[in-house]
Amino acid sequence: MDAITLRGLRKHFGDVRAVDGIDLTIGQGEVVALLGPNGAGKSTTIDLVLGLGTPSDGDVSVFGMHPREAVDRGLVSAVLQSGGLLKDLTVRESVEYTAALFPSARPVDEALEAAGVTAIAGRRIKDCSGGEQQRTRFAMALVPDPELVVLDEPTTGMDVSARRAFWQAIHADAAQGRTVVFATHYLEEAETWADRVVVVRGGRVVADGTPAELGAMSAGRVVRATLPGADADALRALPGVVEVEVRGAAISVVSTDSDALARHLLTTTAARDLEIAGRRLEDTFVALTSEDATAPTTEGLPR
Repeated sequence: MDAITLRGLRKHFGDVRAVDGIDLTIGQGEVVALLGPNGAGKSTTIDLVLGLGTPSDGDVSVFGMHPREAVDRGLVSAVLQSGGLLKDLTVRESVEYTAALFPSARPVDEALEAAGVTAIAGRRIKDCSGGEQQRTRFAMALVPDPELVVLDEPTTGMDVSARRAFWQAIHADAAQGRTVVFATHYLEEAETWADRVVVVRGGRVVADGTPAELGAMSAGRVVRATLPGADADALRALPGVVEVEVRGAAISVVSTDSDALARHLLTTTAARDLEIAGRRLEDTFVALTSEDATAPTTEGLPR
């Protein structure tokens, strides 16, 4: 049975179409990132999956049942951007309080360990950093031992180290077979931690695939090299060249024929330290979500 099934999902607020016909299936055990610009409909979609709102049209199914039923059975937990914590409780007390709400809760020590907060279990919430508070929320979400964990922009405001520690805890737990769905605006999080990326724009899915598949949607490959005195105009004039960036002695050239470009640079110029790489998820994301992008379509895209 799939973890999440959305069919023709729509949610309108007056004239605003926050979600405008999403069809999406997420299997059990997947780690899926929802990407999109502000206002794309990510958070509204998550609210509908959690049963926090009623669709204007379409169907939402979580493990084959209504979202509220799945939540009530302890199959679904959420980690949101804020809220849910009492500042004067310790980390352990917060998790213990949550455990008291479930008749067959996961052992508190296991949840603390899985979330990476055992070392700060005695610290009061008000004395925890933003990253520590989010990991505490994650520990609380693990208490019912859910089959699905949903996260909405969980690392907003964290520094780089805190974000890495948070995602390491999430991914280690997901390796046990739990389904994880998260909305984020940090592209590197999706590229590093997600098995699958769903790009949303204007309340609709415009791309769906692995990070590598989505990166490959952008034409060409990137050739990087060190070339002192590089002539950007001359590089742009080469066959197959799509984009050129010159920063000091470093060049980055996107070409539809990267092999020919590499041969040219190595045999006719002083280029060195050359490397060829596929395009990144960021390139596809910008192309799909920029203001001048074409109308959303899934035709010809992965999945």
